[in-house]
Amino acid sequence: MTLKLGVPSKGRLMEKTFEWFGARGIHLARSGSDREYAGVVEGIDGVALVLLSAGEIPRELAAGRIHLGVTGTDLVYEKLALWDQSVISLAELGFGHADLILAVPAGWSDVDTLHDLDAAAAAFREVHGHRLRIATKYHRLVREFLREAGVADYALVDSQGATEGTVANETAEAIADITSTGETLRANHLKILEDGLMLRSQATLWQSRVAQVDAAERVSLDALLARLR
Repeated sequence: MTLKLGVPSKGRLMEKTFEWFGARGIHLARSGSDREYAGVVEGIDGVALVLLSAGEIPRELAAGRIHLGVTGTDLVYEKLALWDQSVISLAELGFGHADLILAVPAGWSDVDTLHDLDAAAAAFREVHGHRLRIATKYHRLVREFLREAGVADYALVDSQGATEGTVANETAEAIADITSTGETLRANHLKILEDGLMLRSQATLWQSRVAQVDAAERVSLDALLARLR
C-alpha cells in the first residue's frame, strides 16, 4: 500500500508546500498539465501525492482517505467539529498566514468592541425589524466566538464570494473573514473590532488519526516524519 499526502492543488499554497518539502529533500510535482490532479513524489519511497482543494483536505483526513495533508488551521477548525479527534498537527509550515477577524463599517464610530457590537445589534433589530447580518464562510467558528462573547442578536449569512464587498452591497452589516494585511478591509471601508480576532491561521501539516496504516505504510510514515523533523 501507499501513504497518501494531500496538498492544495493550485496557487501559492501549493507552490510554497512544494518548496517546504523540497527544502527537506522531498520533491513534489504535478504529473502533467495544470489541469491534472495527479502528482509525483521523489526522494522517498511509498508516498503518493494527492492534489485537492485546501477545503477538501480536512474532510479527507477526517474520513481516513488520506494519511497526511497540508491545509490552513482555519479550515480544519471550521470544517471538523471535533477536529482533535480526527487529526493531529505535525508541523506549522510558516506560510499562508491569515487572521480570522470580525469587522464592521469604519463609519460606525461608536462600535469598537464586541460589547459595542452587542448593543448595536440590539438597537439595529429594534429599528429595522430583523437581526444584524454578518457575512462569513466560517459559520462554526464565528458562532462559537460570538457565543463565548455573549453576542446573540445577529444572523449569519453565507458568503462564498468576496465577503468584504457584502457590506457595500447591502447584503450584510458586518463581516467575519480572514485577512493577511487588512488592505482589502480598508479599501472597503471596514475596521476590525479591537477584540475581534478569532483565530491566527497558517498552513500546517496534519496527520489523520483515523486513516488505516499497514506495516509498509508505517515504514514510509516513519521515514517521512524523520526527514521532516
